[in-house]
Parts: sequence; structure tokens; C-alpha cells
Amino acid sequence: MKSFKVALAQFSPHIGNIEANVQKMIEQANQAKKQNANIIVFPELATIGYPAEDLLLRPSVNKRTAQAFEQLQAVKDIVMVFGFVNATEDGQRYNSAAVMKDGQILGIYNKQNLPNYSVFDEKRYFNEGHQHLVFEYLGHKFGVLICEDVWSLNTVQQLAQLNVESVLVLNASPYEVGKPQHRIATLQELAKQINIHLIYANQVGGQDDLIFDGSSFVINNTGVVALRAESYKEQLYVVDYEVENKAYKAVETAPALDTMAEIYQALVMSTRDYVERSGFPGVILGLSGGIDSALTLAIAVDAIGADKVQAVMMPYTYTSQISVEDAAEQAKRMGVTFGIAEIHPIVNSFMQTLYPFFGNSPADATEENLQARARGTLLMGLSNKFGNLVLSTGNKSELAVGYCTLYGDMVGGFAVLKDVYKTIVFELAKYRNSLSETAVIPERVITRPPSAELRPDQKDQDSLPAYDVLDAILYAYIEEDQSQDDIIAKGFDKEVVEKVIKLVDRNEYKRRQGAIGPRITSRAFSRDVAIQS
Repeated sequence: MKSFKVALAQFSPHIGNIEANVQKMIEQANQAKKQNANIIVFPELATIGYPAEDLLLRPSVNKRTAQAFEQLQAVKDIVMVFGFVNATEDGQRYNSAAVMKDGQILGIYNKQNLPNYSVFDEKRYFNEGHQHLVFEYLGHKFGVLICEDVWSLNTVQQLAQLNVESVLVLNASPYEVGKPQHRIATLQELAKQINIHLIYANQVGGQDDLIFDGSSFVINNTGVVALRAESYKEQLYVVDYEVENKAYKAVETAPALDTMAEIYQALVMSTRDYVERSGFPGVILGLSGGIDSALTLAIAVDAIGADKVQAVMMPYTYTSQISVEDAAEQAKRMGVTFGIAEIHPIVNSFMQTLYPFFGNSPADATEENLQARARGTLLMGLSNKFGNLVLSTGNKSELAVGYCTLYGDMVGGFAVLKDVYKTIVFELAKYRNSLSETAVIPERVITRPPSAELRPDQKDQDSLPAYDVLDAILYAYIEEDQSQDDIIAKGFDKEVVEKVIKLVDRNEYKRRQGAIGPRITSRAFSRDVAIQS
């Protein structure tokens, strides 16, 4: 044989829906056969999806997995390599890969390196494997690894010592900024060092707060990238192995996305998958005329379509006419359903009801929060009536320091910008405008100073440092785990640093009550970030 073909199935499994996932796998295998593929590689835990968390513990999973194998055994004339939950008779459970041809299981591999950091909790669910799987097919020697395994130099070296030529790597590797490029750069060096070909098939799609970017690839043993799949796209890719050249033939590859494109597309896909898989017919959000809600609206429209998006402007005494105009203009440009709901009567009613308790106490943040909570109540009422999911519009900078209102602007089922710093919000807005002949976000929304508009002439910088300074401090403290003294030593004002860190620590209770949102950094406000108190 002069050559053979390997297909990479970059697809988006639906967590727990084994039956639907298997049908999709069968369809992709049949599609790969039409392209004369000899082998097809699916992602990690493809049959059940990743991460299935405590669904893995249900007794029914074993029965449903057995039924999945029965269906997959009907596929002929192609070798399938796919991830599944392997529960053994002796009570062990493994994150495994099966190699199947014409209904026969050629081998099963149990993942050896179980990640247990950040968002990963695999040691809770799985036992470690201790043996390699090597099989020969079409005169070529293949090895199988699962995700974390390929980052263990020792594990890959052992395969090379077994004369493996190509490693099929099944992955469910979550996204964070810059990670697609990091994977390729690191594994290029590994492929050259070990003299081995790497076929890396990654899951794609949004799952709650996790984003799986796909970005699958094939790297030859020389370090040359033969294939780079598109990010955020469910698709089948086929590569040729040329026996004479002992290499995979390079095909046209997707260019690496720049940072803003990468982040924006991640947020769009995550929002789409969360809304659709949660069964909502559409979304609703408060459109304030500010930058955060403007960007959230653009992402929502790009994710699910303008016909499924409703925006509501809820002005009060301190809302500027510019804000009302800009909100209406953006809604018009994007073609969404738009309405204006005055909140004066609601806020005044709150104030009258609370007067016997407040008396003549001077106004403070309490009155500001009542405005935000009136808006939150209206959004939830509209959500209940029409069934649309409320999108929260707060960004990471605000959530970090508690510049947000519980049961007010924090209401919602999905916080699109939860892991996006304010400085990046501005860059993403500019990026989105660059995609259209006419800017979808009015220019002055981007250029005018941010304001919550909860009191006369209010500006965010009345309460917070300038966002470039704030974000730099937050990044050092949250993402890099730097201490207060370390940050001050970098040249930041001592009083500013102390204030910011105090706010971050004090507002952990708020963040714990906020909606989930897509993770784009390694230290999101989620299951893996503990702020000292």
C-alpha cells in the first residue's frame, strides 16, 4: 500500500446523550468512508461527552454504553478509535479508548495520567491505567493515548521504544486564551524529540462554563504541521499518510486566529451551545447603552440569531439621553426585538415602602442598588412570561471587585462576559465592529467613559482605578497568584493595590451567587479559584 488515510472527527458530543452521540459517530464514520478513510479518530469519552461528572456514577451508564458498542459494531470497513467509559467487572472505572474494526474490538486502552487540577477532577471518577495499547494496521504501527497522556514525556517515550510510528491522541482539552497555539508549539517539539507522528483529535463545543475549541491537528515526526483544523467548528478532517515519504501529506490548514477573534468566537459558540442545549427558545438582556451590554448583545445575535434575541432599555432619572439613543440604535442595527420600560414607578414604590425603615437616612449605595434590582426583576418577569434565558452582562473586572448588584445586574442564567476583563471588553467591541461594513456597536458606546448611571454624573472611575490599572492589578493577583507586596513592588500605588485586593477578597460571597459563564482564562471565577478571606 502506497498510502492510507486517517480521519479526525472533531465533533461536539451532548453530555449524557449517549444514543445521540453514537448516531453522530456512525454518521461521521460513514462520511469518512466516503472519503476513503481507513481509520477514524474520535475525541475523549466521545460516547458520553466530557465532562460527564457524576453522570459517570449512574449504574445505567454501563448498560447504555454496552448498547452503544452494539450499534457501533455495525460499522464496517473502517477502524474506529473512540473514547468511552470502561466499567470493569471488578468494580474499576476507566477513561478509555476502544479500537474497533468490523465489529471486533482490537484493543482497549485505559488512560494512565489522570488530571486533577483546575477544572479537572478525574481521580474522583476513574482509576489509572497501566498498560499501553499498540496495534499494527496497513503495515503501520499505531499507539493510542488520551489527552493528559500526551503531555507526559515518559509516557510518549515508552511508545517510541515500542516502535510506534503514529500516536492517535483522543482529547477533551478545554480552551483558554492562547492554548491552541501552545498545544501545537509544544507537541511540535515533542514530535521531533521522540521522532513520532501525532494525530490529535479534540472535542469541540460549549459545556456549561467550559469551552472546547477543537483546533485538532496532525504533526509529523519532523515537527511539521500537516493539518490544523478550524477552531469552534464541528467537522471531519482527512489526512493521507504517504508510505514512501513516511509522513502525513500536508493539506490546506486553518490559519491561527488572532487573540480577539479567538476569544470572540469562543464566547459566541459557548453562548449558542448553552442556550440551545438548555432548551431555551431565545435570550433577553438589559441593554443599557453601555459597552458591556452592547458587546453581550452582539455575541448573542451572532450566537443564535437576531430573531431569538430581545433587548430592553430600562431608564431612570440618571440615565442619559445618549444611553437611550445608543441602545435603540444598536438594537435597530442588529435587528433585535427592543423595548423601553421606565422603572421610575417601581423604584419610587420601593422607596415609599422602605421609608418607615429608612427614615431620613442619607442616600447611599442602597438607593442605587434598588434601581438595579428593579431592572433585574423586570428581566426575570419577562423571562418567566416568554421563556427566554436572561443573559447577565457583567465583566470580570466588575465581578472581581464587587462593582455589581446581587439580584440586580447580576441576575441571569448565563454571564457571557464573566471571565472577560474590562480592557478586553473594549477590544472585543472594536473587533466585532471590524467584521461589518457598518459598526453594530455605536462608536460613542466604545469611546465615552463607562458609567453605571445610578447617580448624577457617575463614572466608574469615581469608585475604581482606571481600568488599565485595575486589570493589571487583578491579573497579577488572580491569574498569577502574586501577593500584595509583589504587586506593589512592580510599581503600583500602595493604597490602590490594598484597596483592590480588599475588594476582591470581600466580594467572594457575591461571585459565589453569580451565574456561570464561559471560561477563557486559566483562573476563572469558578470551581478552581479560591480567594483568601
